[in-house]
Amino acid sequence: MQKEKKTAIIVVDIQSDFTIFKKGSLAVEGTDEEYIKEVEKATKNFKSLGISIFATQDWHPKNHISFFTNHPGKKPFEVIKLHGKDQILWPPHCVEETSGAEILIDKTLFRAIIKKGMDPQYDSYSGFQDDGGKKTELNNLLNKEGIKKIILYGIALDYCVKATAIDAISEGYQVALIPELCRGVSSESSQKAIEEMKSKGVIIFEKFESDIFSFIQT
Repeated sequence: MQKEKKTAIIVVDIQSDFTIFKKGSLAVEGTDEEYIKEVEKATKNFKSLGISIFATQDWHPKNHISFFTNHPGKKPFEVIKLHGKDQILWPPHCVEETSGAEILIDKTLFRAIIKKGMDPQYDSYSGFQDDGGKKTELNNLLNKEGIKKIILYGIALDYCVKATAIDAISEGYQVALIPELCRGVSSESSQKAIEEMKSKGVIIFEKFESDIFSFIQT
């Protein structure tokens, strides 16, 4: 089991507001009850192997800069310039202390839950840092456990999963993605995200079980 302890799972944003199952305000296609059960089952299987499991959780204040409602006259999904970058204006979602921010799989599976997007002035797709460069505690927690390899899955493939994977590569981890356990905003942007992740060095598991166990054990 010593080798397996060097691998961690990061489950990205399995939250009510991102799911059709809970009729979320920013529901992603394919996030029905069956999908949630599939993610929970896989996560429990990884836990049974003794692998450390972490979760990310959007946790926005009501006045978050990414909400279209905080920009008078703007509509959902409009793009504005913010801090010199393009910013998509989202429907309000995953507001702190609301049911929409709830993680939908058994929270006792997680070593830690990494809250993100708490600064009202910056969006935060990645579990490692927000768009202003402020770091979360995720990297420190992984380092303390001697983690060298990361397996990711969750919502949304083309936004928060992608950003977390690319930042993990930048932090020096070997990173792999399980597409079967991800859902994206659109098939086109999801495919582009996979290609971008590949270009950065992220391993994409084509054969679920055989590829995963080879990754863990080497």
